[in-house]
Amino acid sequence: MTGPAAAADAQTQFGLRISPLTLEESTALALRAVRERQRLLVGMVNAAKVVKLHRDPLLRDSLLECDVLLADGQSIVWAGRLLRRRLPERVAGIDLFQRLLEAADRDRLRVYLLGATPEVLAGVEEFLARAHPGAVLAGSRHGYFTDAEGPAVAAEVAASGADLLFLGMTTPKKEIFLATYGAGLKVPVVHGVGGSFDVLAGLTRRAPERWQRLGLEWAYRVRQEPRRLWRRYLVTNTAFVGLLAAELVRPRAPYPVPGTPGRPRPGAQHQTESGSTG
Repeated sequence: MTGPAAAADAQTQFGLRISPLTLEESTALALRAVRERQRLLVGMVNAAKVVKLHRDPLLRDSLLECDVLLADGQSIVWAGRLLRRRLPERVAGIDLFQRLLEAADRDRLRVYLLGATPEVLAGVEEFLARAHPGAVLAGSRHGYFTDAEGPAVAAEVAASGADLLFLGMTTPKKEIFLATYGAGLKVPVVHGVGGSFDVLAGLTRRAPERWQRLGLEWAYRVRQEPRRLWRRYLVTNTAFVGLLAAELVRPRAPYPVPGTPGRPRPGAQHQTESGSTG
């Protein structure tokens, strides 16, 4: 599923090639990968990642490794309009996650859940059993494992026969795990869902649809946790506006894909530095 099939007509923004797919098209692409047993590593792009990727080579290369990059943030869609590189709509990671769970329920696909705390993971398993009883839980593992346990976790995923692997792990731990073990996981569709585990487990709430349509989901998060998040979003959003202004004046050429001559593959220098991966 790599190459043109996944990234046809991609629009370059901030050096990244973002696929102009709708949620329906993204879901169909993933299910096709399951049917054909071909790898589809899904990457999500939002304002925070655009800001971080310029100073974080591991994050940048992990995004370049993806078979398809989707506009997870409404800011990316709006940026596309200003840059005349239009994207049809926002494809939120949690929305794609839920669509794939619906498909798993309908088609009895095998799902592996990896990440979060044991308590949160138990909540996601309970949600899956209640809301999508047709989905087969191929396996699950919380995200707090050591580097030494990494090979065993990867082997467990590979042996599970999963069709869909959902990673509720933070950056850069998710990227390090995929860079180190991704090639041997034997799962067609791999989707990093970030904090979506917390939402499905009932620990946090998504913004109302009106807030989402206005691109204010970040503000709703700040409203829930103002002390922890206000400064992060202020700094990130301000930096993103500056990068967008620079992109309007002088668009960045696409980044070279990692693994080309002179470029290390992501995670190569971090395989013994990840610590716990929750």
